[in-house]
Amino acid sequence: MFASPAGDDEEDGVLVDGSVAVITGGASGLGAGAARHLAERGGRVAIFDLPTSDGAALAAELGDAGAFFPVDVADSDQVEAAVDGAASTFGRIDVCVNAAGISPAARVLSRKGELHPMDVFRRTVEVNLLGSFDVLRRAVAVMARNEPSAEGERGLIVNVSSAAALEGQAGQAAYSASKGGLVALTLPLARDLALWGIRVMTVCPGIMDTAMLAGVDEKRRAALVDLHVFPKRLGTPRDFAQLVASFMENTLLNGDVVRLDAATRL
Repeated sequence: MFASPAGDDEEDGVLVDGSVAVITGGASGLGAGAARHLAERGGRVAIFDLPTSDGAALAAELGDAGAFFPVDVADSDQVEAAVDGAASTFGRIDVCVNAAGISPAARVLSRKGELHPMDVFRRTVEVNLLGSFDVLRRAVAVMARNEPSAEGERGLIVNVSSAAALEGQAGQAAYSASKGGLVALTLPLARDLALWGIRVMTVCPGIMDTAMLAGVDEKRRAALVDLHVFPKRLGTPRDFAQLVASFMENTLLNGDVVRLDAATRL
């Protein structure tokens, strides 16, 4: 991935071809979309997801371009083993995409007078924020061993936040706090890792057509689509995957947060 920057006359996608990406939450949704897209373009993918996920099936689909590593990102020992396994299997890590996450809903004080469960808040932060940080800190230790490009680049981190980090709704206190932490991490991470030639970008997806919307009826889906200014459609895993590839190819993108939401404001 980190060869000299491509000129205008070179073939598009040269930086993706030959790269190795670690993708958490890689067995479904946005993570799976990124895994398939990068593999289609010549990359190889380490799929990090729960043992109960479809990670093994996706790895089999990708063939030699994919490998599945069962891991709960909230368990530091499992994270260490998975990152070590990915580095051993593929020989390097160029990109880390943190797409694993949970999104419980609970009000701080419900209409029935029930308090927000602390274990729910804690678990949400452990998975979405602490888990992402643990994976990326171990991944960058591997990236730092990469031969730098002509610009000195060795790797890329892409953290997946959410529009809820910026415009959280009622019942999203835990989710918004955990995803907001990823937004706040973006610039200091980029500054920390500049020493090693590692860039950091954060994506705030809006309303995406993933398994989370599988049970939503057509009337509700139409209402969600109508929130989009333009285009009038839900986001897809491929939209996200193409954005990740763009981050890989454009080395001037660093330390910033990008909304992927068709100008939607919740």
